Amino acid sequence: MLLNRKQRVTLNTTPMEEIGLFYGSDTGCTDDITKDLVAQWSDATVVVHEIDDVSAADFDRFNIIILGLSTWYDGDLQSDWEVFFEEFKTIDFTNKVVAIYGLGDQIGYGEYFIDGVGILAEVVLGNGGTIIGHWPIEGYRFTDSVAIIEGKEDHFYGLAIDHDNESQLSDDRLEKWISQLKAELQSYAVTHNEIAV
Repeated sequence: MLLNRKQRVTLNTTPMEEIGLFYGSDTGCTDDITKDLVAQWSDATVVVHEIDDVSAADFDRFNIIILGLSTWYDGDLQSDWEVFFEEFKTIDFTNKVVAIYGLGDQIGYGEYFIDGVGILAEVVLGNGGTIIGHWPIEGYRFTDSVAIIEGKEDHFYGLAIDHDNESQLSDDRLEKWISQLKAELQSYAVTHNEIAV
């Protein structure tokens, strides 16, 4: 079962700015990862949006944003993200902090592994946003990816999940990534004095 559209998930009363999570899922795998992410982030209010039911204006209220998607075939965006992509390119990400997680198949589509993460990251950076949650490429067996950071070739722009071939690693990777995001948000808050975490 997919998460309810625009579902507000309040997990604890610890003060933290709301996080807007925007994701798309075709087969349910990205939906499962999204549910796990929300469940593991126990000290925040995560407002979940399915990308097929949003407009650019829905991003305005959030300073902290998480994006989730899968990559299909030869580097294509998940279908709902594909439909929304032209509108996505109009969003102003100035003063917004963005993290991205992506699902891909590093064996069957190793030349395009989590390309969707890189495609979204390019827009976020081009429109003034800051991306946190860079993830090391070590331990993966892919050929190429546009999600690799230019000038920092040992990291992806965001978390890489291969639920097809390494589902046994997904929970651990997600847990480590969430801990990393929390630390980076704390650091960002101290440096910029903009986000209450």
